Amino acid sequence: MPNAVPASPDAANVSTATVGLILPGGGARAAYQVGVLRGVAELLPPGAPTPFRVIGGTSAGAINAAMIATHASDFARGVDELENLWRTIRSEQVFRTGPLTALRTGMRWLVAILAGKLKGNKPMTLLDNAPLRDLLACNIDFLSMRHAIASGALRALAITASGYTSARSISFFDGAPDLSAWQRLRRLGQPVAMNVDHIMASVALPVIFPAVRIGQEYYGDGSLRQVAPLSPVLHLGADKILVVASRNEDPNRLPEPGAPVPYPSLGQIGGYLLDTLFMDSLYADHERLQRINQTVARLHEAPTAEQPLKHVDTLIVTPSEDIRDIAQRHKDEFPTSVRVLLNRVGGMNRSSSQLLSYLLFESGYCAELIELGLHDARAQSAALRAFLGLREQERAR
Repeated sequence: MPNAVPASPDAANVSTATVGLILPGGGARAAYQVGVLRGVAELLPPGAPTPFRVIGGTSAGAINAAMIATHASDFARGVDELENLWRTIRSEQVFRTGPLTALRTGMRWLVAILAGKLKGNKPMTLLDNAPLRDLLACNIDFLSMRHAIASGALRALAITASGYTSARSISFFDGAPDLSAWQRLRRLGQPVAMNVDHIMASVALPVIFPAVRIGQEYYGDGSLRQVAPLSPVLHLGADKILVVASRNEDPNRLPEPGAPVPYPSLGQIGGYLLDTLFMDSLYADHERLQRINQTVARLHEAPTAEQPLKHVDTLIVTPSEDIRDIAQRHKDEFPTSVRVLLNRVGGMNRSSSQLLSYLLFESGYCAELIELGLHDARAQSAALRAFLGLREQERAR
């Protein structure tokens, strides 16, 4: 059975709640989210609108969130488009993979390490993700998203990025006109006319991908300062939240006594940092929400301006298998130039499977993650149906 944090027992009785969808970061692991969404689409009648009226995405999850929002009026079609993208994706569509690019990047890293500094003022990044901008521009129609908002099929899309100058987590949102901005300590909700820049900012992993300028500030990956990943959809009106994560939560095994314990490579450390960046704050925020739910249960009163707390049901779907093992099976799909570049930082070893699992934008790997997500969603179809307030006869097939 897939790992999951179950919904509250009364979730099946709620069919009028505004359901929010959270798609956190995860690099290439975000393909798993597509499989879970495919499983949700199987529970809906053909041509049905999205069951998620508020959608929030961060980093690679922002790509999925934007595409689902674009097709909010026909959820299954949006999943079809998203699945087609991930099943045919190649690294060269996400970042430059040519041999000269890899050689130039590798030499710059080598010089930087030996000299302890960089030439010039422009920060160095491991990969150039300019091709991703073209891919997104061809696949995301923000005008269609705004039509869905106007029709009521969608209430809002929120994309989170991290401001390097302001040191704040900024949730850019495009939604219904009655929605308001919000501000918390180093967290801001800002209404915008959403475009590709906001997604590129959200996926701009430090060191790996370049920062993106929006207005008077450069932005990096939305996971950097996102201490409250559930917050954006709550501010935008969600009463309950489905989260599709991308990390198996079974504890890692330590080496047996007497077995070699090699010092972690740069690739292994990089993968560890990405894993911490993408997932740890999500579970910390979920624990806070559970404590709030326990407090609300003791209040026995409806939310008011003086007491705004409300109960929020959550369901978190996580992979039933360790995605690192899947990445190992597909690591040879990387273009030769990328393999050479990752070898320079110890990124192709088994101990570095974490890093590989986030960067392996290749169709074979992503297709297996989609199938895993679909398998896990089908295994939890009863829980998903109850959480979304769907009746048995409403299933499409």
